[in-house]
Amino acid sequence: MTRRLLLSYLGLAILVLAGLEIPLGWIYARGEVARASQSVERDASMLAEVTEENIEEGNLDALPEVAGDYADRTGGRVVVTDRKGVVLADSDPSGRSGVSIAAQPDIARALRNQPTVGTRGDALSATMPGSSGTKIRGTLRLTYPMAQVNARVHRIWGALALAGACVLAAVALAAFTLARWITRPLRTLEAATAQLADGRLTHPPDATTGPPELRSLAASFTRTATRLQHLLHAQQAFASEASHQLKTPLTALRLRLENFEPYLDPRAHGSLEEAVGEVERLGRMVQGLLALARLESTATTPEPVDLDAVIADRVAMWEPLAAEQHVALAVTGRPAGRVWAIPGALEQVVDNLVANALRVSAPGTTIAVHRTPGAELHVVDQGPGMSDAERARAFDRFWRASDSHHDGTGLGLPIVRHLVHASGGAISLHPAPGTGLDAAVRLRPVTGGRSRGAGHPRSTQATATAF
Repeated sequence: MTRRLLLSYLGLAILVLAGLEIPLGWIYARGEVARASQSVERDASMLAEVTEENIEEGNLDALPEVAGDYADRTGGRVVVTDRKGVVLADSDPSGRSGVSIAAQPDIARALRNQPTVGTRGDALSATMPGSSGTKIRGTLRLTYPMAQVNARVHRIWGALALAGACVLAAVALAAFTLARWITRPLRTLEAATAQLADGRLTHPPDATTGPPELRSLAASFTRTATRLQHLLHAQQAFASEASHQLKTPLTALRLRLENFEPYLDPRAHGSLEEAVGEVERLGRMVQGLLALARLESTATTPEPVDLDAVIADRVAMWEPLAAEQHVALAVTGRPAGRVWAIPGALEQVVDNLVANALRVSAPGTTIAVHRTPGAELHVVDQGPGMSDAERARAFDRFWRASDSHHDGTGLGLPIVRHLVHASGGAISLHPAPGTGLDAAVRLRPVTGGRSRGAGHPRSTQATATAF
């Protein structure tokens, strides 16, 4: 923003300078040419009178001296002719006397007692008749080179350009200082926003410098960020404390229910087992809610993670449990490489998807963990699958299929979706070929060289608990 402000100030200054200096230079150039033309015309008239007197008196030898003296003083060229247009004197050493130039237009007009003022090639020219009344005794042509006039014009253009450059330099210095002063609160606000996005605010934005509007904005942001951090800390503290406080009464309730078993009628044992199961499910639901609360209150930056290594590690952990249920776990597809994910997210994603697949897999079936080089992960089971309506609601919290025969809490897939979205990916459910469900996770592959924040991923061991 500093650069844009600086360019806008300089652009405005250039427009103002151009609007002032270009007309000024153009007016000066026209005025300089006009003054030179008037000077040449005046000098030609004076010299014409002098040469006419010398011609009338027959003092022709004085003509070359008059012409040469003027040429030495001014740098112009003087040509004097008699009444027939024959050259009597020429200040140019290369000029020849005794040559008739009566056919030249300006000389012919002067011989008819008509003066001519204008340009001749690259010089100003004034041709005057040397006459007394109507009697023509000769003519005089005075030419003055435009190079000297142009040199003066160029000097003034150079002076204007130098003045404009000095003004632009001063404007640039003042504009840079002003732009830095204006954008300083914005720079500190941007840095504070980046810190807050990472879950911390160690350096609040500067609310002491800059325009009043930006100081007010920085102060408001600081208050908002402080309030938000307070709420996040309170939520984290609640999640941490509740996880400990709720475990004890639930565990005590389960023990008390189990202790009732010897004193109950055998016909009530079924109801007791159902009550113990509901307590266990309530415990898992509480753990799921606390896990979601911790995830939603924690802002973590995605890092490069080796997807193939995570899949191999989690499949190896789940294989013994799958073997107990006579379900095979197979890793298929080509290596996917590294992907962007928040620390520990992929472990929990694989754990939850495999756990859900195990719940619905019949003995003798296979759960395929398929990976592709496009950073996609598929967990495909051979269970009963889901209808279109069920797949549309599968990511809602606490939702379970109406014909569900397992004791899930309906929080596993919402947790998976939150982890995948926080990592910059997407998850969707599709029918598997034949029967079953295909949980497809699309992640962002790590491409190119080492990016900012890239490096060795932090290995966070995720729990295998699924909800």
